[in-house]
Order: sequence, then structure tokens, then C-alpha cells
Amino acid sequence: MSTRFTELDFCETPMGALILRRRVDPVTQSEVFEVKLGEDFLMSSLFTAAEIALATHALTMLSGQTLDVVVGGLGLGYTATAVLADPRVRELVVIEKWAPVVSWHERMLIPAAVPSSDRTRLIEADFFAMAAGDGFDPIAAGRVFDAVLLDVDHSPRHVLDPSHSGFYTAKGAGLIHRLLRPGGVFAVWSNDPPDDEYLAVLEGEFAQARSEVVEFPNPLQSRPLQARSASNTLYLAQTAVD
Repeated sequence: MSTRFTELDFCETPMGALILRRRVDPVTQSEVFEVKLGEDFLMSSLFTAAEIALATHALTMLSGQTLDVVVGGLGLGYTATAVLADPRVRELVVIEKWAPVVSWHERMLIPAAVPSSDRTRLIEADFFAMAAGDGFDPIAAGRVFDAVLLDVDHSPRHVLDPSHSGFYTAKGAGLIHRLLRPGGVFAVWSNDPPDDEYLAVLEGEFAQARSEVVEFPNPLQSRPLQARSASNTLYLAQTAVD
């Protein structure tokens, strides 16, 4: 590995090696934290705009003054941190499959660390299995939430594991719908452009749904400085208000 990289953690998983590394980016001269899983590059602290927007855009859709929120996928913590920045959030439940990722936060290895607190529970579990089972609270089966935010796969079409594919169907949307309060929001992050087929799935199960493109600067691209940008997609779906 290049001396520009410092490996902070390494763990073998059934889906490949999970690696947390730190580097100094030669373009921005900033300290960057990155996560890889097998051959997949999962996330970077250099690009967090859409992860933050996943939280802020979803919570903006909610009118309640006391909110309970689920985040699927802890990662580097930017979505969870943005959720906790909203003073209306009473409890955040984070579902993270890999124990090492939870450990990064508990050990404060990363800038946006989200340790357990009186407002936050970090649960080591499979988000998709919990969605298909008794829900996201192990001590309260079937509990409903104001928002469920998901950032695990690259996109509904490009999943990290084949077992995730079935979730991005009408059945998966229905599983989430039953775990939301009236007016509750389901939001999904995607690295791909808007997918009309997946949007149609959400429109079929929720009272309203839309896709939203989030653009952000990308200094690593070789194009002229003023044109160096990239984008991610958010899917935002909401249940009917009684």
C-alpha cells in the first residue's frame, strides 16, 4: 500500500475485507477517511454532501416536534450526525451489519464518530433482515418510526450482495411502509442517476415519492476546475397523513 495511506482497521467478512484507511489527498491537501469492502469502494469523507442531504431532506418533510429515526448503514457517520443535529430527534436507531464499523465509532477513530448515547442506539444487525422481520427495535416488535433512511448499497440496481436485490421491489417498500407512522418518510441514497423503475415502485406503495439529484464539487476529476462536479440521487417517499 502507498505510504500516503494509513490503514486504521482491517477485518475479513463474508463479503470481503473491510478496510478503514486514512490518507492526505494530494489535490485538496486535506485528511481523508475511506472505507472499502472487498473490491468495492464504499465511501469517503471527501464526498459527504448527499449523505448529509439524505438526513436533512427527509427530516424537512416531517412536521412532528418529537421524532424517532432509523438509519440503515452507519458508515463514516455523516447521515447519523446530520440526523442528531435536528433538535426534534428524540431517538436515533442505527442499524449496522458489521461490528468493526460500530467499533470505529465507539473508539472515535473517525471525525464524524457517532457513539451510543442517551439519544442514539447502535445496533449490530442486518437492516434487510430486520425490515423483513419484527422491525428495527429488538425490544419493541413492530415499532413504528417517523423516518427510515437507508445508505447501504451503491444503488437499487447495484447492490453489495445479491440478497439485497429483493428489497428494492414492491415487497420491500411495503415492509418499510408498515414500520412508518402516518406521514412518515422513507429515504434511500443512490450513487446512480434517478431510476424511473425504482421510483415507480415507491409511488406504488407510498402516498407520494420523488427522486432528487444532489450535486457536489469533485476536485479529483480531470475536467476544468469550474466543471468538476459529481452527483448522487436521493429517493424520498412518504406515507399518507391520517
